[in-house]
Amino acid sequence: MKLTSSAHYSLFFILSALRLSGASDSSLKDDASCIARSPTSGLYFDLNAISLSPPDMNDGKAMKDARNQSWFARGHDYPANFTINICAPVIENVTDVVGVEASRWKNVSAYYEQNNKIYSIGQQASDPFFRGRKLILNYTNGSPCEDDLNMASSNVSTRNKSTIMSFLCDRDAAPNLATPSFVGSMDSCTYFFEIRSSAACGGIAVDPNAGGLGPGGVFGVIMLVAVAVYLIGGCAYQRTVMHQRGWRQCPNFSLWAGVFDFVKDMAVIIFSSLGNLLHFRGSPSSNGYIRADSDGRGGFIGAIGGRGGRGQGRDVDAENRLIDQLDEEWED
Repeated sequence: MKLTSSAHYSLFFILSALRLSGASDSSLKDDASCIARSPTSGLYFDLNAISLSPPDMNDGKAMKDARNQSWFARGHDYPANFTINICAPVIENVTDVVGVEASRWKNVSAYYEQNNKIYSIGQQASDPFFRGRKLILNYTNGSPCEDDLNMASSNVSTRNKSTIMSFLCDRDAAPNLATPSFVGSMDSCTYFFEIRSSAACGGIAVDPNAGGLGPGGVFGVIMLVAVAVYLIGGCAYQRTVMHQRGWRQCPNFSLWAGVFDFVKDMAVIIFSSLGNLLHFRGSPSSNGYIRADSDGRGGFIGAIGGRGGRGQGRDVDAENRLIDQLDEEWED
């Protein structure tokens, strides 16, 4: 059945309202910790799932499920391997970090060890951002960069080691798993990594304080939209194509009218029977029950003996006529 233009407009209005209501419920602050919002797709990217924290020694379950070491990246042709955490300091207890004050050792988020010395390649940062379509996280203020030119003075440059991480979507990875890969280093001062994780695939994050729709609410909205489409489209079809007016322009009017008449008749029978039952049970002369006879004495629920037989006969006649009418309708 094709919908008319009015039905199309009504359906478009309902879906637009649903989309707007859902959009208002699915919102997070763009400046939340370790969360970035894509300026092109509008999706939220929550990296907290791959941000590691030290296991809680007082909680056996947390200690069992948590990692006891940070993410590891092999250096390959670089003469060192790397230890990294995302948006948080490394789990390992690092000390004697070259060129870094002792007060900042606890904030080292990436480092490598070479010749029994620990070099920081960046302090903690929790503000990922988008550069075009690339999700990026930078760590800065690591150990001082050594002068690769080996000048006679052997001076140390004023620059500090830093890290650039580019996150790639891996839908096959576990939600809390990250796989860092070392890409390369520029003059042993800036280090590039690729981090593959399902957390980098993005999604519509729902604010728990916004009171968004749950599964039951979503199902209810879908059912409401389906009923609205059925009523609007059916009425438009009956009015424009079948040229119906009044209540007959409602979709499947005959079916619903028959259902309504059936429910009404059954209600009359039930309430009439209950009324007779309560009346005869309350009568002191009632001592039994009989079926209605041909001359209208008694009823479905009647008393043998007692007074009020004439009124009971009228009630039984009405019931019998109603039953005959229902039988004829069902036979038709």
